[in-house]
Amino acid sequence: MQKENTFKFEFVALMASLMSIVALSIDALLPALPEIGKTLNVTNHENNQLLITMIFLGLGFGQLIFGPLSDSFGRKPIVYFGFIVFIIASIICVTTKSFELMIIGRIFQGIGLSSPRSLSLSMIRDSYSGNYMAKIVSIVVMFFILIPIIAPTLGQVLINLFNWQSIFYFNLIFGIGIMIWFSLRQPETLPKEKRAKFSFDLFIKGTKEFFKHKEAVAFTAVSGFITGSFMVYLSTSQQIFQEQYNLAEMFPYIFASLAISIGLATFMNSRLVEKYGMLRISFSAAVAYACISLLYVVLFWSGKNPHVAILVSFFAVQFFAVGFLFGNLRALAMEPLGHIAGIGAAINGFLSTVVAVPIANYIGGFVELSVLPLFIGFSVFGILSVLVFIYHKKKLVTIIT
Repeated sequence: MQKENTFKFEFVALMASLMSIVALSIDALLPALPEIGKTLNVTNHENNQLLITMIFLGLGFGQLIFGPLSDSFGRKPIVYFGFIVFIIASIICVTTKSFELMIIGRIFQGIGLSSPRSLSLSMIRDSYSGNYMAKIVSIVVMFFILIPIIAPTLGQVLINLFNWQSIFYFNLIFGIGIMIWFSLRQPETLPKEKRAKFSFDLFIKGTKEFFKHKEAVAFTAVSGFITGSFMVYLSTSQQIFQEQYNLAEMFPYIFASLAISIGLATFMNSRLVEKYGMLRISFSAAVAYACISLLYVVLFWSGKNPHVAILVSFFAVQFFAVGFLFGNLRALAMEPLGHIAGIGAAINGFLSTVVAVPIANYIGGFVELSVLPLFIGFSVFGILSVLVFIYHKKKLVTIIT
């Protein structure tokens, strides 16, 4: 375990790689949604969105299991166990002929992947604190963003060469490689003397402790608002660009370019956060997020989609703001929870997902003929995020000044 705020590239790369298994399992599947739906006899193409949103549901619930267990048994064993669940769920996904069973498989994929996803954050919190922790989280997210840049193109290539099932096999091979690297090179970050004694009321105690910290609750809520509205984009992007704009061949490249926008913002955040502080930066980004989406709603209230270049420009600026929010919001929520980092990350992830998934499923149902409902969702939850920040204005003023 690191005793002081020193940058270690391999640690950052490993944490990003653990998170990247999640991104690959989501984004590489986007080009395959129509083909999977056709194979499994899905009559309503909007139901294909469930293959994306339901894995997030599993990610949220799985953290409630693995987070507390990692506080008692260490981070590494629980990461391994979660990956075993992911392997079993992936086998279900590639062998089933039922769309309903595929959805169950995706939920359990999320449950399994919730272990490396949430515990990577716990391991970062074990090792760092304060604005330097936010810097590390930003760098991890920046590397993590590389996966969405290439994942849809990779998924399309695999479909063209083989079939949609090959995407799941590739994810398994990639994940096994990361697990081998993790097992050989990453030390345990939670020493035995700092582990909580396992008991069945550990979760109850941890939850009570979590809700004692109002800032952790507030920034977890904001994370849910932003993640939920962004999740709508993830689940509908294929539908928007392939069906509304008839740009099926261009979709992987458009998706990649927008991911670059987020990656650039997370890189800039990693360079600026120590100077300006994660609270000031994330508040400014939340304001920008709300204003950009409101501008789109005002300009295109008729519901008629603008030229694709205009839409992509709005998305790029919107997601640039998102890049300053994702890492900082998690770091802000985790800052007071160092003594319960495992269960703290679990509850943070669970609550933000519980907020996000219904948002994504509800708004996604309206994104059929127009992109306008997506930006209305951005606007509503961007404004709610700003209001949460303003509610904590006393602390905001203290830190900014």
